[in-house]
Amino acid sequence: MEHVIPTWMLIPFVVQLLCIAILPLTKLGEWWENNTHKLIVSLILGVPVGVYLCLNGMSHELEHQMIYDYVPFILLLMALFVTTGGICIKGDLKATPLTNTVILAIGYTLASFMGTTGAAMLLIRLVLQTISQRKYKTHTVLFFIACVANCGGILTPLGDPPLFLLFQKGAEFGWFMSLLPQWAVAGALLLGTYFCVDTYFYKKEPKENLEADHTEQIKMTASGLVNIFWLLCVIASTMFINSTYIPALGEHDAPFYVKLLREWVFIVIIIMSMVTTKKEVRADNNFSWTPILEVACVFCGIFATMTPALMFLSNMKESIQAVLSDPWQYVYCTGTLSAFLDNAPTAMVFNEMAPSGAVAGLASEEFLTAISMGAVFFGALTYIGNGPNFMVKSIAEESGIKMPSFFGYMFKFSLIVCLPVYIIVQLLFI
Repeated sequence: MEHVIPTWMLIPFVVQLLCIAILPLTKLGEWWENNTHKLIVSLILGVPVGVYLCLNGMSHELEHQMIYDYVPFILLLMALFVTTGGICIKGDLKATPLTNTVILAIGYTLASFMGTTGAAMLLIRLVLQTISQRKYKTHTVLFFIACVANCGGILTPLGDPPLFLLFQKGAEFGWFMSLLPQWAVAGALLLGTYFCVDTYFYKKEPKENLEADHTEQIKMTASGLVNIFWLLCVIASTMFINSTYIPALGEHDAPFYVKLLREWVFIVIIIMSMVTTKKEVRADNNFSWTPILEVACVFCGIFATMTPALMFLSNMKESIQAVLSDPWQYVYCTGTLSAFLDNAPTAMVFNEMAPSGAVAGLASEEFLTAISMGAVFFGALTYIGNGPNFMVKSIAEESGIKMPSFFGYMFKFSLIVCLPVYIIVQLLFI
């Protein structure tokens, strides 16, 4: 039975996204930083939506969204956050263009397998310590955001939240590896550009800065390596604990604790990671629960208010498809909204709008490719496009690096460096 969703039911979803995009930039930014306040906003917007859906016979849709989409989503992020947060890498390498490019390339590769947040948090302090003696540092952090905190995460569902949600909808884990050519070209262009830019600034460095960089080196060390095992457990659980390998998980009448078997495993991994990691390791890593709690509070409201929005778009599917008929359009539509709103719900919205493929509830392969590219790559266009962006910016500023403003980031970096790269990749592959 198709339920009719009134247009006004989309307002809470729009307001939720606008709060995320605008409040940090206003005088209420300090108020919004408090996770309790984020949760209050999510509840104010989400609870009325839930009540409406339940009273109008749509409780099943809400239950599926919150229990079988939100819970797996947040527990995967938490598992990646906790395991990678227990690995502490220290060191101060000689900050040559080649060294810096290699570190960014490693992060670009790791992002797909430990998540953009995990890879960014793992390597940002190593990068900052390595370039600490350099005068010109800001450009390295900007490219780090583009490469490690965004574009590198497109090869697996672990890489970025929108991909995991598409995986939840039925995309095969290994399908995302088909995006390897796009990943490789985008990486080569971004890293190649960075090497040239860093070489230019390296030649402008004062002599005393280069001498300090040469003499004040610290050998790289790593601790908390037990978490590599727990990280591999997260990856294995995501790949193999699903209905493909355990048919009972996909049975319609299976109890919720069976359907959420993978999530129970995530909880065990989180606990074991905390227990087996020395406290001083996490302290050295400045580990805090605040970032993941922020994501949990914000996305609780997003998933609740997104439910009627997805149903509304599903009802309007044929009309929307008449306007958006080509995959390349989905790259830029998904990408633009991902840059200014949030890439996870944006990907879900456009997945509903795109022509369906062989798997029910999932876009066809060429449109899925376009949506994935737009959601992951374009998250680097603004500080709010992806969760790690602001986290990296804040850590860099705490280290004394002057970062550009919200619009300065766009006009001085992302629109003149990242966007041309994305256009080239789109023209080559879609």
